Amino acid sequence: EVQLVESGGGLVQAGGSLRLSCAASGVTFDDYIIGWFRQAPGKEREGVSCFDGADNSTVYADSVKGRFTISSDSAKSTVYLQMNSLKPEDTAVYYCAAGLWELVSLHEYEYDYWGQGTQVTVSS
Repeated sequence: EVQLVESGGGLVQAGGSLRLSCAASGVTFDDYIIGWFRQAPGKEREGVSCFDGADNSTVYADSVKGRFTISSDSAKSTVYLQMNSLKPEDTAVYYCAAGLWELVSLHEYEYDYWGQGTQVTVSS
């Protein structure tokens, strides 16, 4: 059974940092891509970043490039999203997802499993 559990969300001031964690069970990083998505109130869910453990490739949405970094600790079966220079527009529920796919992707339809999400709120 695949389980994804996010943690690390919270309230932070603009310019601050947070690190989100996604503890994954039932998946191997060599076979699955792990992505981070977010959904702000009244908006559609959007892809933020993705990591492919097979070749350590990554991809980022333009809106977070240079500010967010995705990484993994295979020994802990955990994927992290380090978020720096946070902006109020980064406020959203952040989800991690796993997909049995060969390439990094920010498309929802390529993901099979989803976590419950963690709230990130950035105050101005």
